[in-house]
Amino acid sequence: MIEPLIIVTNNPMSKEKFEIKYKVVFIEGTMMDILKKVRDNIHVGHKLLTHPLMSSIKPNETPYRTICISKEKLSGVDLQSLSIIEESIMTTEKFLKDFKTPQWNEKILLDFQLIDFDLIDHAIN
Repeated sequence: MIEPLIIVTNNPMSKEKFEIKYKVVFIEGTMMDILKKVRDNIHVGHKLLTHPLMSSIKPNETPYRTICISKEKLSGVDLQSLSIIEESIMTTEKFLKDFKTPQWNEKILLDFQLIDFDLIDHAIN
């Protein structure tokens, strides 16, 4: 990916590995917190560069999410990005309403961190 970007994440592994090369906004929070932060950024002109739900792991299965947005702001709201993030928020709410995220052990949490990191790493490199 050539375009300058910002990485928004709650994944400690993504923060550690990406902050060397990219601007990283790290949020100590849930996946929903990440989605809402990205939506806020879209409202001020950023656009999505990676899909918020880009894996086959359901939103209620992993606590981690890393999303890339444009570093540059558009003069208005990118409606496609807004539509995608709103649909992602609704999908996540639906899954979390039906099934809460399990309390995973440390080994499984590290596996989820690696999966989340690897997806974004392959998308941008």
